[in-house]
Amino acid sequence: MTTMMLSPAEIDALMLSLKIAAVAVTGALPLAIAAACLLTFGRFPGRFLIDAIVHLPLILPPVVMGYLLLISFGTRAPIGAWLLHNFDIRLVFSWTGAALAAGIVSFPFQVRAIRIALENIDPGLHQAAETLGAGPVDRFINLTLPLALPGIIAGAITAFSASLGEFGAIITFVSNIPGETRTLPLAIYTAIQTPGGELAAARLAALSIGLALCGLIISEMMMRGIRQKLMGQARP
Repeated sequence: MTTMMLSPAEIDALMLSLKIAAVAVTGALPLAIAAACLLTFGRFPGRFLIDAIVHLPLILPPVVMGYLLLISFGTRAPIGAWLLHNFDIRLVFSWTGAALAAGIVSFPFQVRAIRIALENIDPGLHQAAETLGAGPVDRFINLTLPLALPGIIAGAITAFSASLGEFGAIITFVSNIPGETRTLPLAIYTAIQTPGGELAAARLAALSIGLALCGLIISEMMMRGIRQKLMGQARP
């Protein structure tokens, strides 16, 4: 599927979708790593409540997430009004708001993948590194992160694919503005609502399916390559 088969408006929707997904995943990744580490290694009261809140976007309707963002980050909402007044940042009806919505909805995908990777790390490795004099930061950078890398990459790619397909939270929070917030799913929705737009909707749907499949295949290939590399380094 090439962009030569797409109209200029459809190419704009594709490029905007890729930009929003990239910003959403990049911005959420450090927080996802921190949340995964906290939920994996932390032992404190209320841990299960934090775990539930982190994974809440998985079970809430995306429209609800969009509504919560609207009443929090709208120009008359508490946080949104403060950002606009003090920093001239307006998230509602902008692509940055779409990135925020996509990042929050896809955040649990990153946390779950990273957490699974962290839980599969042999605790004896950390104990051995500590015995050899490695401090917490040294162990985290040189041991934990490399071993969790397959989960980090898998989570990032899965979240990227999920961000490309996000619809409910984005349209509720930032509306459907051509060239600003109209991503691929919103472009498909617009085509369906337009008389004679069935061909465009089918074309965009096929493009979305292709992007999702490519993301899953790339994720699997990268995970296999990294696992093989780590296993090779672990051999004496």
